Order: sequence, then C-alpha cells, then structure tokens
Amino acid sequence: MRDIGIDLGTANVLIYVKGEGIVVNEPTVVAIDADSKQVLAVGKEANQMLGRTPGKVKAIKPLKDGVIADFEYTEAMLNDLISRVKGKGLFSKPRILICCPSNITSVEKNAIKEAAERIGAKKVFIEEEPKVAAVGAGMDIEKPSGNMVIDIGGGTTDIAILSLGGIVNSASIKIAGNSFDNAIVEYVKNKYKLLIGERTAEDIKFNIGNVYNGEKNKKIEIKGRDLSTGLPSMVEISEKEVEESLKPLAQEIIKVVKSVLEKTPPELSADIIDKGIVLTGGGALIKGFPELFEEELKVPIFIAESPLTCVAEGCGIMLENLNLIDK
Repeated sequence: MRDIGIDLGTANVLIYVKGEGIVVNEPTVVAIDADSKQVLAVGKEANQMLGRTPGKVKAIKPLKDGVIADFEYTEAMLNDLISRVKGKGLFSKPRILICCPSNITSVEKNAIKEAAERIGAKKVFIEEEPKVAAVGAGMDIEKPSGNMVIDIGGGTTDIAILSLGGIVNSASIKIAGNSFDNAIVEYVKNKYKLLIGERTAEDIKFNIGNVYNGEKNKKIEIKGRDLSTGLPSMVEISEKEVEESLKPLAQEIIKVVKSVLEKTPPELSADIIDKGIVLTGGGALIKGFPELFEEELKVPIFIAESPLTCVAEGCGIMLENLNLIDK
C-alpha cells in the first residue's frame, strides 16, 4: 500500500510515490478533440501541441492562476497520470496528499477531494502549498519559531509565515510564471510590433529573464509575426529589456510580501531576520529575485535547493510523517 503526493501546479503536475520519489513530472496541459471533447493527450505530449494544433485539436490548461478552471479535464489528467503510476502495479487504493494554493476556497477544496476520491483514493489530505514547499525546502516548521517562504509558481505566488507546524499568516497573488510570460509577450508586441507565442516568451524568460541589474549586451534572437506586414520576422532582445518588462510585476510581489510582514507578530519577525526568507517554485530561478528582495526587504534571501520540486518533495516528507498534516 503506497501513499501518493500530488503537487497540482498551474504549470506542472508532479506525483510523488512513497518509497520511490518523484515518478511523474509533466506539464499541466490536456489536448482535446474540439468536437467530441475527448481527451487525446496529457502532459508533455499535449504541451508540444500548444499553439500548434489544427482546428480540431485544442490544447488547454485546466488550471488557471492556481485554481482549477476546468474540473472535468483536471480529473481526466489526474486519472491519466495516476494510471501511469498504477500501471507499475504499485497499489490498489492509495492515500493521496494533494497540495493547492493557500487562497483556495472550501468549495474548490471539496471539488479536488471528490476528484481524487473518484480516481480511487482511500483517503485524501489537502495541504496548502507554501507549507509543503517549506517542508520540502528543509525548514523545520514544527518548532515555535518563525519561518518565511515565498513560493513563486506558475499561476500564483504564495507567501507564508509558519510556526508550530501551521501557517501564521499568508497571502496569495495571481502574479507568477504565467504573468511573466504574458508581460514579455506584451513588451515585445508594443516595442517591436512583433507577435510571439507563450512558448517563445517562456524561452526568453528561462534564457535571459531578469528582475535586477539586467545586462544590455546579453541578447537573444526571437522569432514571431510582424504585426505591420503579417510576415514571419526576427528581432534581438536584451536581458535589460526583459528586466523592464518583469520588474513591475516583481515590485507587486514585494508589496504583498511587505504587507504579510507587517501583520507578523514581532517575535516571529525577529526570527525571520535571523533565518532569512526561502524562495521556492520555478519563479525563484529567474535571475535577480534574491538581490531585489534583499534590497527591498532588508532580510537575507535564500533559494531552496531544488525550487521546482520543493512541493513534491515536501509531500514525500509529509507522507512519511503524517503528524505534519492538518487533520
């Protein structure tokens, strides 16, 4: 009987199996037949179809801004991914721990629970993402001292202060990886009259994404459609320009972090000054975030060892120590 942990992210779904580690890491994308609404592909295969599909095939992202936008397809996706794991003959009715953003409503929580039960879970635990990310980043949240984590995911950035195994206060904003991609698309459209797709924007973010002291000389070539001629075209974009497009969003995140810190009991604030803040999630990999946060917040900033898999690894630790889970 193996337990499963699921990091249900806007950008990626990771599945952790107790005793095995992370066994699934796939993009949160489902390809469907537009007419019959049948699911044709899930994960990497569906992701390759994004923006490239013929009229009949539609690639959709069932999670938007950290919230399930389409339950039917989320369930179909989970079903597909869990059956891949089950295909290895691991278990009959597993206990499943699912992580979701901290601002999720009880209605949404119940819907996720029901979906997992329909897939065949014996028992379902729902945990808040920043708490699980903190555990995965190696923070000891059981002690009576303050820990702070900023989890910059695909759809939401979750900010939380934890102590004694629980969240003392938290906030969640819909500015994260996807917003960064959109900001790059808009910037290129306005400045160069060039239309690029979200995959191209993501490549730019990974290669020269920056929010602090970007370099003018570091450039990459990008291809898209010229808005004035309608023809394929190519321009060069620098790291400094990408910083111009992303920095306003980073400042919005900082505003929310400050408001969370302002509501924190002074004892816990003192702990955070000593220990610093840990960054997790894919957004933590964008250049300049630690420096910008340090300058604005006057607190040491650390990036988790593996920011992308923190939540899934946290699921693993929590499955080993069920006492960490909110009953």
